[in-house]
Amino acid sequence: MFSFAILTIGAPPDRTAPRYHPRMSGDELMTIGELSRRSGTPVKALRAWTDMGLVYSPGRSPAGYRLFDESALWCIGVIGELRGLGLTLAEISELACVYLGRPAEPIGPHVAGLLRRARDRADAQIVRLQELRRHIDQVLAERATELAGDEIRKSDPTRSHGIVLDSAPGGRP
Repeated sequence: MFSFAILTIGAPPDRTAPRYHPRMSGDELMTIGELSRRSGTPVKALRAWTDMGLVYSPGRSPAGYRLFDESALWCIGVIGELRGLGLTLAEISELACVYLGRPAEPIGPHVAGLLRRARDRADAQIVRLQELRRHIDQVLAERATELAGDEIRKSDPTRSHGIVLDSAPGGRP
């Protein structure tokens, strides 16, 4: 089921955080590259999510590198789960703000509302795809003869004027 019980993914960036987290040894912390390798998430996404406050970073190394602990892997998992359910990053950020900004308020109704919104988007996309499929079927039925042969090429205006192209559009032969 959901792992929202620890929805601490939305910790706003603490601009006063120490550059190196005092409670953790260097062995327990990982750089963004290591976090990327372990999570399978691109570094660019991790940077964006950290800047949005969706992935907690306990600070930076003395050399200025972002550092992460095991909780970052959990945050990335929750983000992946929510994205897999169709939530946008803006919605996940909204959820994180509610979770952290109003700790006495139940988070479940907010999650349910966002999931209903995602379902509505999916339903609208399904309708658009069904319309596209009907249109494709219509073209296939109405132009079956044309599509069975070389009629499309015969309608090319460059062929009727004797123009010879040295390559297809995009430079491909």
